[in-house]
Order: sequence, then C-alpha cells, then structure tokens
Amino acid sequence: MSNIKKIWELKQSATDSSTLEMYIYGDVQGDYFDWWEWQQVESETSANHFRNELAKYPNIQNIALFINSYGGSVYEAMSIRNQLSRHSAYVTAYVDGFACSAASFILTGCDKVIMYSNTMQMIHNAWNVAAGNATQLRKAADDLDVIMQGNRQAYLEKSNGKLTEDKLIELLEAETWLTAEQCLEYGLADEVVGKEIDLTQAKQLLQKVNKTLEQQISYNKALAMQARELIQLTNSSVINQRSEIITAPEEGTSKTNSEKLKQVFKMKNMEGK
Repeated sequence: MSNIKKIWELKQSATDSSTLEMYIYGDVQGDYFDWWEWQQVESETSANHFRNELAKYPNIQNIALFINSYGGSVYEAMSIRNQLSRHSAYVTAYVDGFACSAASFILTGCDKVIMYSNTMQMIHNAWNVAAGNATQLRKAADDLDVIMQGNRQAYLEKSNGKLTEDKLIELLEAETWLTAEQCLEYGLADEVVGKEIDLTQAKQLLQKVNKTLEQQISYNKALAMQARELIQLTNSSVINQRSEIITAPEEGTSKTNSEKLKQVFKMKNMEGK
C-alpha cells in the first residue's frame, strides 16, 4: 500500500476492470465550513464525497474495501455503511490494520470481511460533546441511546446470530478491542488470513493522520479565539483608527464585512511581528 497518497481513494483495479478499490486510511469525518475562507469544504472521508465518487462507476460489479482507521463520525459512517449495503456490487472488506469505532461499523455493510491474523477491530458506544442546561444534557444522552439502538442492529445483522444483543452491549460498554479470531467467533469477520502483515506502515500512517488532526483542532481553537477578537474589534477604536483604509477600497471595488475583518486581522498580525 506504499503508493497510497490519499486518506480516501476510489480507483479502478489495475488487474480487474470489474472491481473498484476503495481505501479508508484515516479518520472518517464529514464536510465542514471553513469560516476563514468562507466556503464549504468537502472532506475526502465524508459520505457525501463517497457518494459522488461511487456514482462515477455505475456498472461496477465488485468493490474491494481496504480499511486502516481509528474511526470518526458515526453519522458519516452510518451513511457510508448503508450506501455499501444497498449497492448492487459485491463488497469485500479487508482490514489492513485497525478498524475501530465508526470504521468497524462500516464493515457491517460489507458482504464479506477478511482480516489478517494480527489485525483488530474495536467497538464501543457512540459518544458526543454536549453543552447546555440539565434538560438539554439529558436529551443528548437519550439521543445517544437511540443512535446506539440502530448501531447495535447493524452489528447483530452482520453477526448472523453468532452474537447476542446482551453480549454486544457488554462489549460496547467495555470499549472492547477484538482480535481477528474473536471477530470471526462473533461473526464480525467472515475469514481470517493465517499470515500476519507488517503493521508498521499502518501504524505510522495513523500516527501521521492523528498528528494532522491534532494540529487542525489546535488551529480551529486558535481561529475561534481570533474570530472572537475580530468581532470585538468591530466595535473598538482599532476599526475606527483604520477606517480610512477599510472604507476606501480601490476604485470600482467594494469590500464585504468578511474582507474588512480579514484586512484588520492581517494588520493586527503584522503589528505582533
């Protein structure tokens, strides 16, 4: 897999034109709005992106799904899982390293799941970040319970009777790591390849993805703080002191509020250097 450059990739198989290869190597996340650039960004691991890409191959007969992911958004994973489940192609999934959380949920929509002997799945209850009063917090917990009712059905259907709901609830509540043999026992895998694969690259890629995610989170936090500062600046003397710059655009042009704030922000950053 050394030639994989994208976290998510759809491509026609080089050896079989009837097979579409799909790679989920990294966190599953939805589309998002970039407040600084003021534009919608399509995530390469969103259900929307997957739907758009899959639509380019309407007559594909087989899909080979390769997964090495710590998981991500259950909302995106649920849609991806259902897209795979209803697709007319035969879907074979290969766990190349780890299929955790939302990534393990995607596997339940595949016709066949193959795991190497040293690969793993991890399953747990969905979680979310909530804020609000007591009523809103209770509702957030109730909503998660409803979400998990649907999630459990997907795992139970995949297990084909090998996993009881009571046992599944126990595994989910314990946030359980499952070996390939355990997945086979519980019906979450259909075949275990006896040979082990080198997980070095898989681990390194996940570490790189997680580092990038941490950097993005830090950037978003910093951006949120800067946005608050800019909002305060709109009512401060800083804006007034620069009014002649902001309100005097070049002839034939006009500036939006967003552009004005960007200009102030740039000048503010220059002052700090």
